Amino acid sequence: MEGPANERLAFGKMGYGCDHYRRRCRIRAPCCNEVFPCRHCHNEAAGMLKNIYDRHEIDRYDVKQVICSVCDTEQLIGQVCTNCGVNMGEYFCEICKFYDDDTEKGQFHCDDCGICRVGGRENYFHCKKCGSCYSISLWDNHRCVENSMRHHCPICYEYLFDSLKATTVLKCGHTMHSECCHEMMKRDKFCCPICSRSVIDMSKTWKRIDEETEETVMPEDYRHRKVWILCNDCSDTTEVYFHIIGQKCSHCKSYNTRSIAPPVLPQ
Repeated sequence: MEGPANERLAFGKMGYGCDHYRRRCRIRAPCCNEVFPCRHCHNEAAGMLKNIYDRHEIDRYDVKQVICSVCDTEQLIGQVCTNCGVNMGEYFCEICKFYDDDTEKGQFHCDDCGICRVGGRENYFHCKKCGSCYSISLWDNHRCVENSMRHHCPICYEYLFDSLKATTVLKCGHTMHSECCHEMMKRDKFCCPICSRSVIDMSKTWKRIDEETEETVMPEDYRHRKVWILCNDCSDTTEVYFHIIGQKCSHCKSYNTRSIAPPVLPQ
């Protein structure tokens, strides 16, 4: 490419876009016929409409028209502008109608997910039971939960499957945003918000609670009372002596338990 078009190409790379993507085009939303820098910009604006019945989200696959940010030419979906010849996105997916200049993200389209992912195809695999792409470090090393990514983060309630934020797969197989998980543990919450299993190794904490229970003598009226408990970590039910500090699972030794019957005297 020569002349002004080439100059526009060099200037345009990473010089256009929005808070979500660097790209040299805007999209015309087929749902409302308005122009936005990207689908996330559309969804944020449409989600703030005063009339709740007017709020909506764009279907990325329905986008047909784009507007070149360099020459303002509206045209059918394509990577190269039909008027000025500028590359409207260094990465382009015709299926998702997705443009992005920041190729260091390692974008790739997953046919099983049906959307584009980031991080490099070689670093991810698609788990068909969980219904999403996971890091290869989790290959044969995660608990499968059917369609675990096709739900909302239990902390912030944003839909996880196509979220722009990084996600974490917990030991139990449930998923949530990495930053939400970090904030949760900063507040000394170490159980999955969905199933209540421990999300990290709690053995040191259980040992500390062992010491506390040994040092805390129960009143005579409660010393021989028992209670049935359900362990959130191993799902076992056992009958144990009631203690004000906590009830310890007889199977896995966890204190992440809950009473399923009130304390009673032995028969």
